[in-house]
Amino acid sequence: SVQEFLAALHVHLTFSKSGVNLMEEQQTSLWSKFFKQPNIYDLHQSAVDKALESPNGHLDLFLRFLLGLSLQTNQTLLQGLLTQTGSSSQTNQKTVQYIKEKISENQSPEKSINLFHCLNELNDVSLVEEIQQSLSSGSLSTDKLSPAQWSALVFILLSSGKDLEVFDLKKYSASEEVLLRLLPVVKASNKALLSDCTLYQRSCEVLSSVLSSQSSGLKELDLSNNNLQDSGLKLLSSGLKSPHCHLETLSLSACLITEEGCASLASALSSNPSHLRELDLSYNHPGDSGVKLLSAGLKDPHWRLDTLRVEPAGVRWLTPGLRKYSCQLSIDTNTVNRNLTLSDNNRKVTWEVQSYPDHPDRFDYRPQLLCRTGLTGRCYWEVEWRGEVFISVSYRRIGRKGFSIDHLFGRNDHSWSLDCSEVYGYSVWYNNRQTPISSSSVSNRAAVYVDCPAGILSFYRVSSDSLIHLHTFNTTFTEPLYPGFWFWSTSGSVLLCTA
Repeated sequence: SVQEFLAALHVHLTFSKSGVNLMEEQQTSLWSKFFKQPNIYDLHQSAVDKALESPNGHLDLFLRFLLGLSLQTNQTLLQGLLTQTGSSSQTNQKTVQYIKEKISENQSPEKSINLFHCLNELNDVSLVEEIQQSLSSGSLSTDKLSPAQWSALVFILLSSGKDLEVFDLKKYSASEEVLLRLLPVVKASNKALLSDCTLYQRSCEVLSSVLSSQSSGLKELDLSNNNLQDSGLKLLSSGLKSPHCHLETLSLSACLITEEGCASLASALSSNPSHLRELDLSYNHPGDSGVKLLSAGLKDPHWRLDTLRVEPAGVRWLTPGLRKYSCQLSIDTNTVNRNLTLSDNNRKVTWEVQSYPDHPDRFDYRPQLLCRTGLTGRCYWEVEWRGEVFISVSYRRIGRKGFSIDHLFGRNDHSWSLDCSEVYGYSVWYNNRQTPISSSSVSNRAAVYVDCPAGILSFYRVSSDSLIHLHTFNTTFTEPLYPGFWFWSTSGSVLLCTA
C-alpha cells in the first residue's frame, strides 16, 4: 500500500505542477494545453477508466489514494508533501457522478466494491445510505434493485461484516440470479445457507470457483433441496479437490444425486482429503456402490471425514421439488373452536357457530384448531385459503382456555404463523413479533415445508403450480410440531389440499 500511495502522490504532484496527466496513454499536445485548462476531473476520469481495465485489480488501491488526495482536508494533513490544489466540490461531484455511472454499468462485483471505496474516499455515501435504510426498515425488495444498488448491498454486507458468520440467501431472494450477485459475500462467509433456492448447474460452477479461491473463508455449505444432479456435483467437485478448499461441512441432501455423482465426490475428496469432516447425502439415491465409495473415507486415515449421512435413500427421492415430502393432514376435531365448522370429510374449515361438546383440548374462545398427528422428519403440505387466516405450526402445549393473547398462534415462543390476507398480503409471526413480507402478488394457495431435525420452517405461496418463497425460520425445535390454523375474519376458510 506504500507503493500505491507513492505512485498516486507522484501522479497527483505531476498533474498539479505541470498539468501532465500521466494516466492518459497519449499525452495532450502543447497546442491543446494552450487552449484547454487542465482539470483534475480529467485525471480522475482517466484513472477510473484505467483501474476498470485492469484485469487483476492492481490499480484499485492506487485509485483510492489518488482520489483521496484531491480532498481539501487530506491536502491540509499532507501540506508538507503537496501543494494545496483546492479541488472544488463541484469538480469532485463530477467525479462522484462519473463513478456512479460506472457502477451502474454492471461491473464485476470486485470492481464495483472498489468503486464504492472510491466514493467513500470522496465522502459520498448516498447510494450506500439508500440501501442501508431499506435494510434497517426491512423494506428491501431485491426484485427492484438496479445494478448499482446491488453493488451497494454487497459493499454494505462486506464492510459491516453483517451476515458473514452465517449467510442465508433466502433473506434476499431464493434464486440463482441473486446468488451470482451476492457471490463475494458467500466467498467471505463462514457458513452459507443455500438450501431450497432453485439452484442448478450454473450455481455449482460459480461455487466451485469460490471453494478454489485462496481468499475464501467458507467452512460450511448447505445446498440441500436443490436440483443439482450428478452433473452439478461433478462441477462442484472440481472446487472440492482444490488445495485452497477448506470446507468442513457439506450438505447435499435431496439434490437428485446417484452413484455417478458419488463417484465424482469420492474422487475429489481423495485428492484433497484433509478438510471435509461432515457430509450429508440423505434423501438421494447413491446406490450400494456410492455408499461404499464414500464409506471407505470414514476408515481411511488420510481423510478427516467422521460423519456421513446417506439415509433415507432410494429412487423415490429423485423426484424434484418439495412435494416428495407431502404428508396427509387430519384435523383434531377435539381442538376445533365452536365458531368453526368442518365439511368435505373434515378437510374444509369455515366460520359457522357449532355446539361441540366440552373437551380439555378445545380452543374455547380463540377461533383456532390443531391437526391430530405430530410432524417428524421432513413434511410438506398445501392449503387453499380465503379471507384472512393464519397458517401455523405449534407445540402441543399451546393454551386452549381463555382470551389470553399468548394462546394465539405466532404470539408466543412455541408457535410460528404465516398471516395470509386478501387485503393486506403476507406477514409472519413468532413470539408476538410481526415481520411483513414483500410479495408482488397474493395467491389463495399456500405451502408449508418443515425439516424438524434441521429446525427449518418455510412458507410459500403457490402460483401456477410453482412455489414462491415467502419466509424461512431457522431455529431448533425442542418438541413435536402440529399444524394449526387461526381464523382472523368471519369470511376466512381453509381447505387441506392433496399436493
